[in-house]
Amino acid sequence: MRPHLALIEDEPDFALMCRSYLERAGFTVTWAMDARAGKSVLHEGGIDLAILDLGLPDGSGLELLRALRSTSRLPVIVVTGRGAEADRVAGLEIGADDYLVKPFSQRELVARIHAVLRRSQPPDVPTVLRAGSLLIDTGARQASVDGVLLTLRPKEYALLEMLAAAPGRVFSSEQVLERIWGASWQQPATVVEHVYRLRGKLAQLPPPVPRIVTVRGYGYRLDP
Repeated sequence: MRPHLALIEDEPDFALMCRSYLERAGFTVTWAMDARAGKSVLHEGGIDLAILDLGLPDGSGLELLRALRSTSRLPVIVVTGRGAEADRVAGLEIGADDYLVKPFSQRELVARIHAVLRRSQPPDVPTVLRAGSLLIDTGARQASVDGVLLTLRPKEYALLEMLAAAPGRVFSSEQVLERIWGASWQQPATVVEHVYRLRGKLAQLPPPVPRIVTVRGYGYRLDP
Protein backbone atom coordinates (compact mmCIF):
# COMPACT_ATOMS: atom_id res chain seq x y z
CA MET A 1 0.00 0.00 0.00
CA ARG A 2 1.33 3.45 -0.95
CA PRO A 3 1.99 5.66 2.09
CA HIS A 4 -0.41 8.61 2.15
CA LEU A 5 1.21 12.00 2.77
CA ALA A 6 -0.40 15.34 3.64
CA LEU A 7 1.53 18.22 2.05
CA ILE A 8 0.59 21.46 3.83
CA GLU A 9 2.30 24.16 1.78
CA ASP A 10 1.14 27.55 0.45
CA GLU A 11 3.62 28.02 -2.42
CA PRO A 12 1.90 26.46 -5.47
CA ASP A 13 5.01 25.98 -7.61
CA PHE A 14 6.94 24.36 -4.78
CA ALA A 15 3.96 22.23 -3.75
CA LEU A 16 3.30 20.99 -7.29
CA MET A 17 6.97 20.12 -7.72
CA CYS A 18 6.99 18.20 -4.41
CA ARG A 19 3.75 16.39 -5.12
CA SER A 20 4.88 15.32 -8.59
CA TYR A 21 8.22 14.01 -7.30
CA LEU A 22 6.68 12.25 -4.28
CA GLU A 23 4.03 10.55 -6.38
CA ARG A 24 6.72 9.26 -8.74
CA ALA A 25 8.58 8.00 -5.66
CA GLY A 26 5.61 5.84 -4.69
CA PHE A 27 3.55 8.02 -2.35
CA THR A 28 -0.04 9.22 -2.44
CA VAL A 29 -0.12 12.98 -1.77
CA THR A 30 -2.97 15.22 -0.62
CA TRP A 31 -2.10 18.91 -0.90
CA ALA A 32 -3.51 21.60 1.41
CA MET A 33 -2.71 25.27 0.73
CA ASP A 34 -3.22 26.68 4.23
CA ALA A 35 -3.62 25.76 7.90
CA ARG A 36 -7.40 25.45 7.70
CA ALA A 37 -7.29 23.05 4.76
CA GLY A 38 -4.42 21.17 6.38
CA LYS A 39 -6.38 20.67 9.59
CA SER A 40 -9.31 19.35 7.56
CA VAL A 41 -7.10 16.86 5.70
CA LEU A 42 -5.57 15.61 8.95
CA HIS A 43 -8.99 15.42 10.58
CA GLU A 44 -10.26 13.07 7.88
CA GLY A 45 -7.62 10.51 8.86
CA GLY A 46 -5.82 7.98 6.67
CA ILE A 47 -2.63 10.06 6.59
CA ASP A 48 0.68 8.30 7.31
CA LEU A 49 2.89 11.41 7.51
CA ALA A 50 2.48 15.19 7.22
CA ILE A 51 4.91 17.58 5.51
CA LEU A 52 4.23 20.94 7.11
CA ASP A 53 5.39 24.41 6.10
CA LEU A 54 5.68 26.90 8.97
CA GLY A 55 4.81 30.05 7.02
CA LEU A 56 1.14 29.53 6.16
CA PRO A 57 -1.09 32.44 5.08
CA ASP A 58 -3.80 31.90 7.70
CA GLY A 59 -1.66 31.01 10.71
CA SER A 60 1.56 29.55 11.99
CA GLY A 61 2.49 26.02 11.09
CA LEU A 62 3.86 25.73 14.61
CA GLU A 63 0.37 26.34 16.00
CA LEU A 64 -1.04 23.65 13.72
CA LEU A 65 1.71 21.30 14.87
CA ARG A 66 1.00 22.12 18.51
CA ALA A 67 -2.71 21.40 18.06
CA LEU A 68 -1.92 18.13 16.28
CA ARG A 69 0.48 17.01 19.00
CA SER A 70 -2.18 17.51 21.68
CA THR A 71 -4.13 14.61 20.17
CA SER A 72 -1.91 12.61 17.81
CA ARG A 73 1.56 11.15 17.24
CA LEU A 74 1.25 11.35 13.46
CA PRO A 75 4.78 11.71 12.01
CA VAL A 76 5.51 15.28 10.88
CA ILE A 77 8.38 16.71 8.83
CA VAL A 78 8.60 20.49 8.99
CA VAL A 79 9.79 22.22 5.79
CA THR A 80 10.40 25.96 5.85
CA GLY A 81 12.51 28.84 4.62
CA ARG A 82 13.22 29.74 8.23
CA GLY A 83 16.71 28.49 8.91
CA ALA A 84 17.29 30.16 12.27
CA GLU A 85 18.25 27.82 15.08
CA ALA A 86 15.37 29.14 17.24
CA ASP A 87 12.82 28.10 14.59
CA ARG A 88 14.32 24.63 14.24
CA VAL A 89 14.44 24.12 18.00
CA ALA A 90 10.84 25.35 18.40
CA GLY A 91 9.58 22.92 15.77
CA LEU A 92 11.43 19.96 17.23
CA GLU A 93 10.43 20.80 20.80
CA ILE A 94 6.75 20.98 19.85
CA GLY A 95 7.03 17.54 18.31
CA ALA A 96 8.26 17.61 14.71
CA ASP A 97 9.98 14.35 13.76
CA ASP A 98 12.37 16.07 11.35
CA TYR A 99 13.13 19.53 9.94
CA LEU A 100 14.22 20.60 6.46
CA VAL A 101 15.23 24.14 5.49
CA LYS A 102 14.45 25.33 1.95
CA PRO A 103 15.95 24.94 -0.54
CA PHE A 104 16.54 21.20 -0.32
CA SER A 105 16.65 18.38 -2.83
CA GLN A 106 13.56 16.28 -3.43
CA ARG A 107 15.75 13.21 -3.12
CA GLU A 108 16.69 14.23 0.42
CA LEU A 109 13.02 14.81 1.28
CA VAL A 110 12.14 11.28 0.14
CA ALA A 111 15.01 9.85 2.19
CA ARG A 112 13.85 11.77 5.28
CA ILE A 113 10.27 10.55 4.79
CA HIS A 114 11.38 6.92 4.58
CA ALA A 115 13.54 7.33 7.71
CA VAL A 116 10.72 8.92 9.73
CA LEU A 117 8.21 6.27 8.62
CA ARG A 118 10.62 3.52 9.65
CA ARG A 119 11.09 5.07 13.09
CA SER A 120 7.35 5.47 13.58
CA GLN A 121 6.48 1.84 12.83
CA PRO A 122 5.10 -0.08 15.86
CA PRO A 123 7.07 -3.08 17.13
CA ASP A 124 6.67 -6.19 15.06
CA VAL A 125 3.85 -8.48 16.12
CA PRO A 126 3.79 -12.24 15.54
CA THR A 127 2.80 -13.35 12.06
CA VAL A 128 -0.02 -15.37 13.62
CA LEU A 129 -2.13 -14.26 16.57
CA ARG A 130 -4.33 -16.70 18.51
CA ALA A 131 -7.08 -15.81 20.94
CA GLY A 132 -9.17 -18.87 21.76
CA SER A 133 -10.76 -20.06 18.52
CA LEU A 134 -9.74 -16.85 16.72
CA LEU A 135 -6.75 -17.06 14.39
CA ILE A 136 -5.30 -13.93 12.77
CA ASP A 137 -2.69 -14.06 10.01
CA THR A 138 -1.16 -10.59 10.24
CA GLY A 139 0.84 -11.04 7.05
CA ALA A 140 -2.24 -11.93 4.96
CA ARG A 141 -4.44 -9.61 7.08
CA GLN A 142 -7.02 -12.34 7.48
CA ALA A 143 -8.99 -13.52 10.51
CA SER A 144 -10.79 -16.82 10.97
CA VAL A 145 -12.64 -18.70 13.70
CA ASP A 146 -12.32 -22.49 13.60
CA GLY A 147 -11.36 -22.26 9.93
CA VAL A 148 -14.24 -19.96 8.96
CA LEU A 149 -12.84 -16.83 7.32
CA LEU A 150 -14.25 -13.48 8.47
CA THR A 151 -15.09 -10.89 5.81
CA LEU A 152 -13.79 -7.68 7.34
CA ARG A 153 -13.33 -4.12 6.18
CA PRO A 154 -9.79 -2.74 6.67
CA LYS A 155 -10.60 -0.80 9.86
CA GLU A 156 -12.58 -3.74 11.28
CA TYR A 157 -9.61 -6.01 10.68
CA ALA A 158 -7.21 -3.50 12.27
CA LEU A 159 -9.46 -3.21 15.33
CA LEU A 160 -9.73 -6.97 15.73
CA GLU A 161 -5.97 -7.40 15.35
CA MET A 162 -5.32 -4.71 17.96
CA LEU A 163 -7.61 -6.39 20.49
CA ALA A 164 -6.36 -9.92 19.71
CA ALA A 165 -2.73 -8.87 20.18
CA ALA A 166 -3.50 -8.29 23.89
CA PRO A 167 -6.48 -10.45 24.96
CA GLY A 168 -8.04 -9.25 28.21
CA ARG A 169 -6.46 -5.81 28.00
CA VAL A 170 -8.85 -2.85 27.98
CA PHE A 171 -8.30 -0.22 25.27
CA SER A 172 -9.98 3.18 25.54
CA SER A 173 -11.76 4.76 22.58
CA GLU A 174 -8.95 7.33 22.43
CA GLN A 175 -6.30 4.58 22.21
CA VAL A 176 -8.24 2.83 19.44
CA LEU A 177 -8.67 6.05 17.47
CA GLU A 178 -4.98 6.92 17.82
CA ARG A 179 -3.80 3.43 16.80
CA ILE A 180 -6.30 2.70 14.02
CA TRP A 181 -7.13 6.13 12.62
CA GLY A 182 -3.94 7.94 13.59
CA ALA A 183 -5.80 10.72 15.40
CA SER A 184 -7.78 10.80 18.64
CA TRP A 185 -9.82 13.81 17.49
CA GLN A 186 -12.10 11.51 15.54
CA GLN A 187 -15.45 10.97 17.27
CA PRO A 188 -15.74 8.05 19.75
CA ALA A 189 -18.89 7.10 17.85
CA THR A 190 -16.56 5.88 15.10
CA VAL A 191 -15.22 3.22 17.47
CA VAL A 192 -18.71 2.32 18.68
CA GLU A 193 -19.88 1.76 15.11
CA HIS A 194 -16.91 -0.46 14.21
CA VAL A 195 -17.22 -2.49 17.43
CA TYR A 196 -20.93 -2.99 16.70
CA ARG A 197 -20.26 -4.24 13.17
CA LEU A 198 -17.40 -6.49 14.32
CA ARG A 199 -19.56 -8.02 17.05
CA GLY A 200 -22.27 -8.73 14.51
CA LYS A 201 -19.86 -10.61 12.26
CA LEU A 202 -18.48 -12.65 15.14
CA ALA A 203 -22.00 -13.46 16.33
CA GLN A 204 -22.80 -15.09 12.97
CA LEU A 205 -20.24 -17.82 13.64
CA PRO A 206 -20.93 -21.03 15.61
CA PRO A 207 -19.94 -20.76 19.29
CA PRO A 208 -17.64 -20.57 21.02
CA VAL A 209 -16.28 -17.35 19.54
CA PRO A 210 -14.26 -14.56 21.17
CA ARG A 211 -16.35 -11.70 22.60
CA ILE A 212 -15.64 -7.98 22.46
CA VAL A 213 -16.63 -6.75 25.90
CA THR A 214 -17.50 -3.15 26.72
CA VAL A 215 -15.96 -2.10 30.04
CA ARG A 216 -18.18 0.81 30.98
CA GLY A 217 -16.24 4.02 31.54
CA TYR A 218 -12.97 2.50 30.28
CA GLY A 219 -13.20 0.95 26.82
CA TYR A 220 -13.12 -2.46 25.12
CA ARG A 221 -11.37 -5.77 25.55
CA LEU A 222 -11.36 -9.12 23.75
CA ASP A 223 -12.27 -12.20 25.79
CA PRO A 224 -11.13 -15.38 23.98
